[in-house]
Amino acid sequence: MKHYDVIINGGGMVGATLGCLLAKQGKKVAVIEAFAAKPFSADDAYDLRVSAISRASQNALMDAGAWDAIKAMRTCPYEAMQVWDAAGDGHVRFEAAELGEPDLGHIIENRIIQLGVADAFTSLETARLYQPNKLKDLSVETDKVIVTLDNEEQISAKLLVGADGANSQVRTLAGIDIQRDDYGQSGLVTVVKTEKPHEYTAWQRFQSTGPVAFLPLADGSSSIVWTLPSDLADYYCAIKKNDFKKALAEALDHKLGKVTKVGDRGAFPLRGSQAKPYVMERIALVGDAAHTIHPLAGQGVNLGLKDAVELATQLAQHGRDPGSLKTLRRYERARRGDNVLTMRTMEAFRLLFGHTAAPVKTARNLGMNLFNRIPVVKNEVIRKAMGL
Repeated sequence: MKHYDVIINGGGMVGATLGCLLAKQGKKVAVIEAFAAKPFSADDAYDLRVSAISRASQNALMDAGAWDAIKAMRTCPYEAMQVWDAAGDGHVRFEAAELGEPDLGHIIENRIIQLGVADAFTSLETARLYQPNKLKDLSVETDKVIVTLDNEEQISAKLLVGADGANSQVRTLAGIDIQRDDYGQSGLVTVVKTEKPHEYTAWQRFQSTGPVAFLPLADGSSSIVWTLPSDLADYYCAIKKNDFKKALAEALDHKLGKVTKVGDRGAFPLRGSQAKPYVMERIALVGDAAHTIHPLAGQGVNLGLKDAVELATQLAQHGRDPGSLKTLRRYERARRGDNVLTMRTMEAFRLLFGHTAAPVKTARNLGMNLFNRIPVVKNEVIRKAMGL
């Protein structure tokens, strides 16, 4: 039986980044990933799922040794963010130039991030990638965790990390409970071309049914995340393309003119969740395995990468025994508060902009305009969101 310091189940964006950070410490790390990755080609159509990568996340990917490979594939910096209320004149604009920064972040396809960190991981001497393999079973013992793979091979480690998404197998097999909030909404995703250029700006308009976001891509197209009641998202996924183009352009108040081209459409359910707890003896959860949030501010993967950095930091400082509950609790204390606060803040925004009462709408728009006119406060908020 092969033995490692840490086994990570899930070789996605967060899991592979964590693997890189730990292997760079000299730890023996195994990553288990169920699906073989499709190699990148510049001729590939854009994926439906993208992430808005903050500066803090960019730094984590740089530390993992993956950023240069990711940039060499396909990324798009965004230099501004325009947010406004469909039910009034309230608006907020953030600009990188006001901060003395080159950009506010990058829009990157999830698959490209995953490819970049996976390549970085497999280049490290103490790293081993089990792919395609699935976790079949686990057994927690006093000084180690024994993991059984779907090919019946067994491997062991001092610590097993679940980085395997919202339906985490590690969380389930370890018997860790999770609190879920179903928002009754779905995120409709697609890629579109528009009549006007996106100006390297992330555009987001808040409607009572949920926000619609146009995120800039490198070829001039935009990635769409449109939050809708689940039945309405299904409807817009099914209607004819021309009807959908008109509805989408109207949803953004024609800020980018007509929608001239639309790709495949998909929708995914939106839920908030928090694992209770994130850790137990020899087990830790990171990313969506530990928590999920509403995507209206695009913070999901950024929180997951913060988890990876924090866990790697704690294991570097206190990780003589990586699976020690004392060490793992330091990680949980450092991350749970930020994750819960971000989740509740996103839920509060969702409820605030979903409220249709006239006094609430008036106060909401006044508040947005006042916030926009106080650069010191506005810029401090965006700097914190960027991780600066």
